[in-house]
Amino acid sequence: MEAVQDPGLSPAAQLAAVLRDRLADEYGPGTEIEGLVRLSAGASRETWSFDAVKPDGSRQLLILKRDPMARQVDKKFEGVPEGRLAVGRLVEGRLLQLAREAGTPAPVIPFMLNKDGRTTEGFFSHRLEGETLGRRILREDAYAAARPKLAFAVGHAAARFHGIPLDQLPPMRGLPAAEELLHYRTIMDSFHQPHAGFEYGFRWLEERLELAGERYALCHGDYRNGNIIVDAEGLAGVLDWESAHLGNPSSDLGWMCVRSWRYGYHDKVVGGFGTVQELLAGYEAGGGGRIDEEEIHFWQVFGTLRWGVLCMILGFTHLDGEQRTVEYAVIGRRAAETEYDLLQLLD
Repeated sequence: MEAVQDPGLSPAAQLAAVLRDRLADEYGPGTEIEGLVRLSAGASRETWSFDAVKPDGSRQLLILKRDPMARQVDKKFEGVPEGRLAVGRLVEGRLLQLAREAGTPAPVIPFMLNKDGRTTEGFFSHRLEGETLGRRILREDAYAAARPKLAFAVGHAAARFHGIPLDQLPPMRGLPAAEELLHYRTIMDSFHQPHAGFEYGFRWLEERLELAGERYALCHGDYRNGNIIVDAEGLAGVLDWESAHLGNPSSDLGWMCVRSWRYGYHDKVVGGFGTVQELLAGYEAGGGGRIDEEEIHFWQVFGTLRWGVLCMILGFTHLDGEQRTVEYAVIGRRAAETEYDLLQLLD
């Protein structure tokens, strides 16, 4: 059954009615919804923050993440792994539960929201306090004590969710490194634009695929500064699992090292806050085993190339008139910046 927006109600009012009914099942009849506000305006998902006021007057601070009510076909990532491997909201919620149980800092997922005629599917999480914007994490005094701990902490957290047994995971898709690389090459070639730096990157990776490693595990898929939440003490949670898939876990660590996620703090390779040595020390301490820095470098190169192709996709989405936005135009210009970053890694 497809969810339908009631034309007589605002989206927030319709959702509030859905939430009252759903939370009555969990907290009891008479549960009220206060402070309902949408936190994101993305086409691929909705994120809402609100307080559930229970019948006894106590409050539970919650986040709802669900699929958008208005069905939107987002074509820009159809041909790349980001689109083909994306998980649904119920799977994402289950992965957060498993990650938390495994020892990864993550919000509590108390229950799910099933799709019906009034709503799309989603999941609820307890609201964490802290900062998610990468630039603020790196610049604001409130996180000064946390920053020196973060590289070790994100390594440790990754080891915990990478270690979740495959037979405990919900059905998910996977992609070997060679096949993933071929997908990105095919996309880049389809633009018929000369990018010698990217071509060099493809050739470099193709000739060194043995460095990718042979491990196979749950991968976050977008593990970077910007998808974590940090408080004054350190890493408070790992968020945004919609790109999760099965693959080589070192790809997550390499993605964390991509220059674009350092927000100007380029002397600290890992997220703008630490070193690869600290990252790998945390990973080993978390039970992930030892990883050669050469393998991380391979995946850092791969991640940089991947981001460059994604920048091209967004740029051409704007130029072709499919979805003209200033954001896509700005990101599209970053393809040249990423090409430069790639050449620096291969120098």
